[in-house]
Amino acid sequence: MSPRPFPPVVLFDLDGTLLDSAPDFVATTQAMRQARGLPPLPPEQLRPVVSKGSRAMLATAFPALADDERLALVPEFLAHYRSLIGRHARLFDGVAAVLRALEHAGSRWGIVTNKPEQLARLILPQQGWETRCAVLIGGDTLAERKPHPLPLQVAAQRIGVSPEQCVYVGDDERDILSARAAGMPSVAALWGYRLEADDPRSWRADTMAATPAALLEPAAWPGAQDAR
Repeated sequence: MSPRPFPPVVLFDLDGTLLDSAPDFVATTQAMRQARGLPPLPPEQLRPVVSKGSRAMLATAFPALADDERLALVPEFLAHYRSLIGRHARLFDGVAAVLRALEHAGSRWGIVTNKPEQLARLILPQQGWETRCAVLIGGDTLAERKPHPLPLQVAAQRIGVSPEQCVYVGDDERDILSARAAGMPSVAALWGYRLEADDPRSWRADTMAATPAALLEPAAWPGAQDAR
């Protein structure tokens, strides 16, 4: 029996995995810094922390502020980001082809992100994903968020499969930790956002992919050899 071309269900992280949203976040922080009389921040300084969330980006943009002062800026950050969401963001090269290949093979795919669900849902119509994305779980959809396993467990449940039938693809260590805790195979997306000190090999993902195009090869997926 020949192996299935792709997993039955693939769940993806959003920022840094499907979507290069860093330009939107750079524009957001630049506007906030400008409003406070601060010079522009080099984009390459912010890009590595995009997958870490709004607090990490604010810590990079405003290192002189205390933690509680930066926390107070989160609502402003999210409101400004919402006003321009998708304006500068683009899919990573090869992502569109991977999604088409999954669909052509009869696999379903969805998104599990720590981005607030309302913001993540704004991305769907921009990319024509409203009817293509089988499930969307945001960081505030449930009582827990990644690296807790609950978001991945619920995503699988909503699609009607077990976690073992899914593969999760993400560019941050917490993505892999969440998948492992959920009993879900994982792929570390090496094209995403990482700090220089991050070592994806230490995350212990089932496999690693250097580019989205690598996922067009069935052998790149966890369990591909076992499916024979």
